[in-house]
Amino acid sequence: MKPFLQEVAEDLVSRFGNQLANCAIVFNNKRPAAYLQKHFADIIKKPFFSPSFFTIQEFFACSTNYKIADFYLQFFTLHKIYNQLLVEEKLETISSHKFFPLAKIILSDFNQIDADLVDAEKLYRDLEDISVINQDFDYLSPEQYQFLSQFWTSYSEGKHKKQQELFIKMWRRMPKLYNKFHAVLKEQGYLTNGSVYRHLADDITSHQEFISNFDKGKIIFVGFNALSSAEAKIFSQLQETDKALFYFDADSYYLDDASQEAGLFLRKNLNLLGLRNEFSEKESLMKTGEHNVNVFKVQGQSAQAKILNNILEEDYTNAETVGKTVVVLADESLLIPTLQTIPTNYDGEAIDLNVTMGFALSTSSIFGLVDLWLTCQLEILQGNKVSYKNVEAFLTHPLTGLTQKMRDKILTALLEENQVEIEHTRLLRQSGFFEVFYKKIDNPQSVVTNLLEVLDFVLTRLSNAKTLKKIDAELFVKTIQELNRLHDTFNSHIGKEEIPFVIYLVQKSLQAIAVPLSGDPLNGIQVMGLLETRNLNFDKVVILGFNEGIIPKSSIGNSFIPDSIRRVYGLPVLENLDAISSYMVYRLMQRAKNINFVYNSLTDESTSGEASRILKQLEYESGFNFTYHELNLEVKTEEFKAVQIEKTGNAFIQETLQKYLDKKKILSPSALTQYIANPIDFFFNYIAGIKEPKEISAVVEANEIGSILHKVMEYFYEDLRSAEITEERIKERKNLVPQLIQKAFNAVMFNHADKVMEYKGMQKVILAIVDAYVNIILNQDITQTPFTIISLEQKVEAEISFSLNGKQESVKIFGYIDRVDVKDGITKIVDYKTGSDKLAFKDVDELFNSNGKHINKALIQTLLYTYAYEQSAGKTCVEPNLYIVKTMNDPINGGVWFKSNRQVLKGDFLEEIKPLFLARLKEKLAELFGAPYFNVSEIPDNYKYSIYKTLFGK
Repeated sequence: MKPFLQEVAEDLVSRFGNQLANCAIVFNNKRPAAYLQKHFADIIKKPFFSPSFFTIQEFFACSTNYKIADFYLQFFTLHKIYNQLLVEEKLETISSHKFFPLAKIILSDFNQIDADLVDAEKLYRDLEDISVINQDFDYLSPEQYQFLSQFWTSYSEGKHKKQQELFIKMWRRMPKLYNKFHAVLKEQGYLTNGSVYRHLADDITSHQEFISNFDKGKIIFVGFNALSSAEAKIFSQLQETDKALFYFDADSYYLDDASQEAGLFLRKNLNLLGLRNEFSEKESLMKTGEHNVNVFKVQGQSAQAKILNNILEEDYTNAETVGKTVVVLADESLLIPTLQTIPTNYDGEAIDLNVTMGFALSTSSIFGLVDLWLTCQLEILQGNKVSYKNVEAFLTHPLTGLTQKMRDKILTALLEENQVEIEHTRLLRQSGFFEVFYKKIDNPQSVVTNLLEVLDFVLTRLSNAKTLKKIDAELFVKTIQELNRLHDTFNSHIGKEEIPFVIYLVQKSLQAIAVPLSGDPLNGIQVMGLLETRNLNFDKVVILGFNEGIIPKSSIGNSFIPDSIRRVYGLPVLENLDAISSYMVYRLMQRAKNINFVYNSLTDESTSGEASRILKQLEYESGFNFTYHELNLEVKTEEFKAVQIEKTGNAFIQETLQKYLDKKKILSPSALTQYIANPIDFFFNYIAGIKEPKEISAVVEANEIGSILHKVMEYFYEDLRSAEITEERIKERKNLVPQLIQKAFNAVMFNHADKVMEYKGMQKVILAIVDAYVNIILNQDITQTPFTIISLEQKVEAEISFSLNGKQESVKIFGYIDRVDVKDGITKIVDYKTGSDKLAFKDVDELFNSNGKHINKALIQTLLYTYAYEQSAGKTCVEPNLYIVKTMNDPINGGVWFKSNRQVLKGDFLEEIKPLFLARLKEKLAELFGAPYFNVSEIPDNYKYSIYKTLFGK
């Protein structure tokens, strides 16, 4: 079918011929101009003078000598006036950052009021009193009056709540704000877009100088649909003075049927306003043309883009379809998945692809660096420090240009120091890009200038290295242009603003930047948003994101003007969006042969999982040929396969295990308990050597709390161990506990026991927890006084021999015993625990059962310490004690002795257990070195907290 713009071009050439250059052609967006020019060239087939092309905003802006005020100029002007009005009312002024969200709504409302020629005085008048409504609105129809009554009923009955009173006060100040805002802007030589529309609509004929530019031709409006009141009035005046022609892209299918919402605005334009459509006699393409519709129901957001290769396959290979296929992204978040799906080459030939949608700066590494800079500046302003995570992000960012050697050096140093926050001065000392990036903002004006320095440094480095990509170059240019524009606007307005607020404004402004991707707008597959399709036609249309709530949208946006008042004054309401969306879809379809709707059937926070109501409507009434496809993602389950690591025949594993037998490596109690609980964990940790990467975190891990407690107890008893420990001596030294805790905290967290620092937040919580734990231990010790301490944090080693394949082998074990005491002639091993360890155990056999539920790691470790100590010190009857601080005071589960079936592990029972324990330990060692596989425990609880779970398939 012939495209709409081709028909327009043919009609204009036949009407104006060589006088076409005297015409102005006005569209509602920029995209159609290139298409219309091509059609002119195809028809005229020789050099010609082109008509002028405008968007509607550009065209109206030509009517005035005033400049158009950008959003930030409008915001600062509005804020200043708003505070002046608050002062007049003897109310407290509002800060910029609190006013900003209000300002966006107010300015949007003002713009709509002007564009729709609404009397702001009337609209914002206080309507609380129903009698005032009756007096001022006696001309309203009963339906309009009902809208007003519904809204104001809640304000007219009973006492006003505080929020309602505040709202009414703001409502009352709106007329003054509106008038003063426009007056101040005008004094400075600026107008808003809306006020340009209003001034032009007041009397278009009074702008003779503007209109006379087109006396020899016509002003031609192409493809308009929904018109604001100002546009409608201007169009009518231009038609009355015979200055304009109108080409509406309409189809009688929805134009002549009053129940069709797609034709709502066209019926208003043609029937109510009396605008003449130059194409009024065209046949209905919706009724006569062949339309094949494919509906694709898919599961998942990105899955919508992933079926493009099926839909577009013939477009990759068939040259006849070049320039006649469009992929419309109703949901613009699908741009990246779409670009990742459509290939650059197919069967060895390049695919022509043109993306008219802008590539957002916010998705680029440039914005990542800018956003990181803004975040770091906020941290520097707050405390002259930068968090480790942000320093790490800076070091690893691809645009910083740091060498791998330098990155590793700095990161290693910070990891060793465990610095959660890094001093600002330390970062500046690194010089180079560090000095530029971490330069502190001195005043609000420096936000933009300092950021420009950062971008200039990066851009210069990339240019010199010749590694600057085309898309990045365009993003840099656009970003620097926007920052320069902000600098000009901000200069006279932000002197007294808070720096964090200026940072927020810069961040918001840069988030809106986008640059067009390369491509030919006339050839190849076109990718665009729904609004960009206006006036354009394609033989094949693919719409992604065809979900309810997206087409049409489910919200008209924020406004202080309620729905009922909007209806009274003819301002846009939610139904307008339905009509606009329907029209854009219908006009795309009326000339298309192959139509494809794709929607996401999954329900989540962003989509309802329902197809657009427009699709339902078409299915019911259009008579098109519909074919339905459903993408079912089958979920296949496989039987779990046990993961085993084979030892036999694996030279690396055998060599590593042999090192333990040759005493080149020593086994720790924690290594043995890890093997007992889950043998495959032992392999990953001690054979393969796969370790968790060290990280810096403000959160203190559970094992670090244990380490701090151990240090405190070592410090506490270090000076007391020279003599017998008594209750009095413990109590005397208790007042030193807080400073000992701080010393231990610094030693464990920062490797610097004497570090002077200010504790805050979670650090204070950890200090308090350790303090409570220390007091629990000391109170327990008081009950055991008097006793003597033999050693603190003593390293012990011992050999354990066992039979392996008929030969005697042995391994060396080592460990650090927290404390060795002597009480009433009995030597005791004391082990501190801050976790959820248990004193109870079932029996010795179950201690070593990897597939059992009764492994007691704490008992295994303390018995190993007991064995090692007895071997190294030549003592017997050494008793293991366990101080579990969380349960030590519990009357039922408390105490310090292990228990089995109510038998306490001490005295004769302990001596019976020791040889059984050693025998089972030797059997387990023989299994470790002799079994053919490292297996996974059958009990998931045995590896519940394993860091290797993903490696063995659980």
